[in-house]
Amino acid sequence: MMEVRRICCIGAGYVGGPTCSVIAQMCPEVTVTVVDVNEDRIRAWNSDSLPIFELGLQEVVDSCRGVNLFFSTDIDEAIKNADLVFISVNTPTKTFGIGKGRAADLKYIEACARRIADVSSGCKIVVEKSTVPVRAAESIRRIFNANTKSSLSFQVLSNPEFLAEGTAIIDLKNPDRVLIGGDETPEGQHAIQALRSIYEHWVPKNKIITTNTWSSELSKLAANAFLAQRISSINSISALCEVTGADVEEVAHAIGTDQRIGSRFLKASVGFGGSCFQKDVLNLVYLCEALNLPEVARYWQQVIEINDYQRKRFSSRIINCLFNTVTDKKIALLGFAFKKNTGDTRESSSIYISRYLLEEGACLHIYDPKVKAEQIMQDLTKPTPSERHDTATVSRLVTIVTDPYKACENAHAIVICTEWDMFTELDYERIHKAMLKPAFIFDGRRILDSLHDQLQHIGFQVETIGKRVNQRIPFTTSGDRSEMDQPQPLKKNKL
Repeated sequence: MMEVRRICCIGAGYVGGPTCSVIAQMCPEVTVTVVDVNEDRIRAWNSDSLPIFELGLQEVVDSCRGVNLFFSTDIDEAIKNADLVFISVNTPTKTFGIGKGRAADLKYIEACARRIADVSSGCKIVVEKSTVPVRAAESIRRIFNANTKSSLSFQVLSNPEFLAEGTAIIDLKNPDRVLIGGDETPEGQHAIQALRSIYEHWVPKNKIITTNTWSSELSKLAANAFLAQRISSINSISALCEVTGADVEEVAHAIGTDQRIGSRFLKASVGFGGSCFQKDVLNLVYLCEALNLPEVARYWQQVIEINDYQRKRFSSRIINCLFNTVTDKKIALLGFAFKKNTGDTRESSSIYISRYLLEEGACLHIYDPKVKAEQIMQDLTKPTPSERHDTATVSRLVTIVTDPYKACENAHAIVICTEWDMFTELDYERIHKAMLKPAFIFDGRRILDSLHDQLQHIGFQVETIGKRVNQRIPFTTSGDRSEMDQPQPLKKNKL
């Protein structure tokens, strides 16, 4: 069996950086080099301010950086020296051409394969770490076969990641499973065992699953599709709860106690986000259509449509409660990351809700403890497959603040879009005094449930997902500032 002593990871993002940092910490005899074309990102990995926020990551990096963990822009040298190469580059959804908006764009994967073939010699194990469509490994293998020299041989493996942002280090150190797919040839099995031996440093053997390459690739897409399906399912029930008077939290608890169902991923909210769920479900939809399985494609497409519906429904509820207009009204949007304990904003529901409100002319004051202002502005102005957004309008209507109290000052409403723990600990009496009346709170993450009585006593009108909150007291109190809001025709600004 080939012994892996040197690992190269191409891609220093949310997958490659944390994964290889943990491998370096758990395998002190293995030298791990993470490479990227982005010089600023590599510079950040070599500093005390890492380019991504993840609980526990700084401590892992500090324990082995400069010892057996290195971050570099010298991609060719790292590939040449490596026994095993992880490909952890981005596989974004295509924004043009065939499959636009659904198919994965594999240009970075292909570029990596060609570069590896060009500079390598000897025997290399190349491992797909990025999420890819089924049979992507076959494309990599064909590139290698077409460019192989007599002194060079490759084995291609699939080793998808299943970590969740916000708990990535915990997930990497205590995984539910590690999945490795490879050829069923003797050479392929030797490569599988070589990678398996790395994980066996800290992962129990019974948690390491080996399959053929295509099963491994499809398992990743299927896992994320099933998780997204559960979230869309409970979100569809939340809409029903709001109409009937049921509480979706109580419904979720009741059905979650059924051992056949379980309680995980039954938290109603403004919808799922992140780099994987939407992209992977759409990828699965496109795959099914390409393989002439239209009924299966429509089934999984509905998971995405319910997610979009939940975001639009929540945004419409904000507008309706604010007397059917938010034009020129200040709204404090708390949280922009797609979930707490991460600075990642990819496919965050906050982006979609912000855009819906901006289209109605709202003035947004946005606060997030971990997302940088330039990232927020980039997310709100970058073009989507269907439209391009007006930078001037976004700049005029959006203000990024570094203090949640400043965001709420003179606001008509607070909209909670990310479940940061700090939002449950704010001084809401202070906030209420500084807001225009009636003062609204829209809890898109169900994090304020235990505070409803207190918030209503202060004077807030509370609106939340999957529940009708009975208003027990008047919206305003004597001495409060008030504003007379008359319904007006909706004014839309083109973004």
